[in-house]
Amino acid sequence: MVDADQTFVIVGGGLAGAKAAETLRAEGFTGRVILICDERDHPYERPPLSKGYLLGSAERDSVFVHEPAWYARHDVELHLGATVAAIDRAARTVRFGEDGTTVRYDKLLLATGAEPRRLDIPGTDLVGVHHLRRLAHSERLKGVLTSLGRDNGHLVIAGAGWIGLEIAAAARHYGAEVTVVHRGPAPLHSVLGPELGQLFAELHREHGVRFHFGASLTEITGQDGMVLAARTDDGEEHPAHAVLAAIGAAPRTALAEAAGLELADPASGGGVLVDERLRTSDPDIYAAGDVASFPHALFSTRLRVEHWANALNGGPAAARAMLGRDEIYDRVPYFFTDQYDLGMEYSGWAPPGSYDQVVIRGDAGKREFIAFWVREGRVLAGMNVNVWDVTDPIQALIRSREAVDTEALADPHVRLESLVA
Repeated sequence: MVDADQTFVIVGGGLAGAKAAETLRAEGFTGRVILICDERDHPYERPPLSKGYLLGSAERDSVFVHEPAWYARHDVELHLGATVAAIDRAARTVRFGEDGTTVRYDKLLLATGAEPRRLDIPGTDLVGVHHLRRLAHSERLKGVLTSLGRDNGHLVIAGAGWIGLEIAAAARHYGAEVTVVHRGPAPLHSVLGPELGQLFAELHREHGVRFHFGASLTEITGQDGMVLAARTDDGEEHPAHAVLAAIGAAPRTALAEAAGLELADPASGGGVLVDERLRTSDPDIYAAGDVASFPHALFSTRLRVEHWANALNGGPAAARAMLGRDEIYDRVPYFFTDQYDLGMEYSGWAPPGSYDQVVIRGDAGKREFIAFWVREGRVLAGMNVNVWDVTDPIQALIRSREAVDTEALADPHVRLESLVA
């Protein structure tokens, strides 16, 4: 039984870290809980940064995981604007980067998240080149989009993944001109495949977004330190008053690597290698959220999931594992997005080459449907677009691992629940 003399340290003040601290207290841990956050803002959730908060439909206070007073009330020692410079695994200590002080831990959780990949091209030092990962980024970007909309300005977005598309929708909401440059043949091609990727392209084109596929940015040009245009590797030049890099994120593994913890192969997504209980190669250190690469028995592979639900559920799972609970982390990956009048939820994991059929239930033309990625009749993933309250049966189909009648799967008159054995 964990006693009151123990100290649990959490490095990373995002959703995973904050929910881990909450779970430790909810599960009855009476020892010392230290939460170290390298931002000066209290722990917050990231989806609003490219959705409601960026659009102006959600207040700033709504993004925070807990109200500020929650941490003191639950005896969680919160260190804001603090960094960990090193982990000494032999001494079981973490050293703060600001003043060099050390804190001993009995259990340590790494919830260090991910960071935006940078454009490695000339011109990225110009004013008007942006990334989106933190609350401060979203606040700055909101001001930029407002200004672009007012002045008929142009935003060029590098990347047509989820973040790139959500920001494109937000920019059009404010009235900015938008061009998305993407090296693939369609938005989200590596996630959704060509047909459904084109659906998102059509949605954005209807709202005035221009796409330039099969190309990458090679240079951002400017004058007097300000952005003027963005050039691509096929010789095109796009006018730009601002450029957003949305080319993915990399797990923040430097601290774990310096400590000698095992890391996952970068070719498969990288991250800190953990077991099914989110324990690293050191039995006293755990990892959760964007930074963790965990084995998923359902999909027979390792996954590193950057979505909100993984942080929401992974932090608590790691906390319970730190307390000695015998719990395997095997949540079905889940993601959601809102763009214009389209709302979508995606459950499962179906990378290119893993499926042999995409089954559509409903009317894709009206953007009211469910898409299923299927292999040999078995559902690997499902995406519901403007169709609601179906996440549970979709995930049940995925978890069943049983082949289903694909004609029944496509028939809106057949209840999804009836297809689960």
